[in-house]
Amino acid sequence: MNFKAPRKALDGLAAETVAGLVTAAADIVLVLDRRGIIRDIAFGSEELAADLAGDWIGQPMSSVVTVDSRPKVELLFGEIDAPVPRARHANHPLPGGGTVAISWSLRRLDDSGRILALGRDLRALAAMQQRLIEAEQSLERDYSRLRLAEARYRLLLQSSGEPIVVVDLSTQKVVEANPMAARLLGEDARQIVGKPFAEQLDAVSGRALPEWFAALRAVGRAEPLRARLAHERRECRLPALIFRQENSSHALLRIEAVGPAAATQRPPNGHADGLGGSGAAGRSRIPEVFDRLPDAMVVTDADGRILAVNRAFVDVAQVATEEQAQGESLERWLGRPGVDLGVLLANLRESGEVRLFATQLRGELGGSAEVEISATRLGAPDEPAFGFAIRRRRAAEGRSPRALTRSVEQLTELVGRVSLKELVRETTDVIERLCIEAALELTRDNRASAAEMLGLSRQSLYVKLRRYGLGDLESDEGDEGGGGGQA
Repeated sequence: MNFKAPRKALDGLAAETVAGLVTAAADIVLVLDRRGIIRDIAFGSEELAADLAGDWIGQPMSSVVTVDSRPKVELLFGEIDAPVPRARHANHPLPGGGTVAISWSLRRLDDSGRILALGRDLRALAAMQQRLIEAEQSLERDYSRLRLAEARYRLLLQSSGEPIVVVDLSTQKVVEANPMAARLLGEDARQIVGKPFAEQLDAVSGRALPEWFAALRAVGRAEPLRARLAHERRECRLPALIFRQENSSHALLRIEAVGPAAATQRPPNGHADGLGGSGAAGRSRIPEVFDRLPDAMVVTDADGRILAVNRAFVDVAQVATEEQAQGESLERWLGRPGVDLGVLLANLRESGEVRLFATQLRGELGGSAEVEISATRLGAPDEPAFGFAIRRRRAAEGRSPRALTRSVEQLTELVGRVSLKELVRETTDVIERLCIEAALELTRDNRASAAEMLGLSRQSLYVKLRRYGLGDLESDEGDEGGGGGQA
């Protein structure tokens, strides 16, 4: 905002005073004539004056900037009479090489045509942005290391041949339980987590547990507790190790059965044993170069059941071996169960290929990654197979968003002219249309799959298509009435 009464507030100021105020308010100040020739110059800091050493006086402003910044200088002069002149940054060459970025704004001084150019040094801002980028990259590296450490911890816990339970000593509830502990306790591991550990013991052992936990928490160690499990009334020993996590004490308990040894065989992995031949047949379709690619590669049968995978898929899906994935449906690892694989297979059967299908890939140990899937049809038409290339997407990567029908600046200019309700409605319509267009593009104009992906009924999708004038709806009239269409 400007002064309410500048003539009254600043009346009588000497030219030297005004020059000092202007110089203090900017890093560099130029006085230009009506042709853009520099007639005087002042610097707000000696450092900037030393960097831009040179005789600018008598030269056009466009000649002291780099070649690529000259159009910006022309835009500055063209917009000088705008109600709110826009600041633009220009690069100035340094005598020793390199450039300095300056943000310029122009103001007319009087009716004689003289112009005041106010510049702000952007190097401090650029340095801050660089530090921010470096900090973000450091955080991403730390986060990646944490995810790797967590994956190793969960893999170690689940692959351990001993029953292990982690208990929060403040609440005495189970935080983690591996599959061996779940088998010994007679419950699913997910059902054990969150319950008091005393529920897994008989009444007598459960009453002794709080006192043992208190001693463990106070001293840091205690003799193994002899207890009896509620399941099958089996006697056991509970050696414990204490550790701290997030300002809370936890105990890692090993459940050692006393008497007849507990079964130590791992539960079956859930896939049929007779798939070795089909796995070998599928694997023969992948050349060695694909097997060594850093992108995940998968070959499935016509129903989406995995025949072969490469090493990269083993890593991103967090499975132990390639054989563990064979025979399983690819849908087990995709982000939207019941939607993604159906859309992929429908498009593969129809067109034979899919490009850059965006989704998530879920790991067996709880990890997830944003991925893009490209796929193609393999083999004979009567015995098809499908090949999938799964590529991780970087955090800063993704589809380039379509340009909105109104830019942010245009929407800002509407503030005060139209109501907030109308602005929100217009923005909502733009986003809704973009989502529908994206779903149609991902499904290759398969309306049924697009409706399922968006969580809409087909009738609602057709109403919105008519509203936004998307697609050729005349050919789909019969489909609406008969409930047909591509699934």
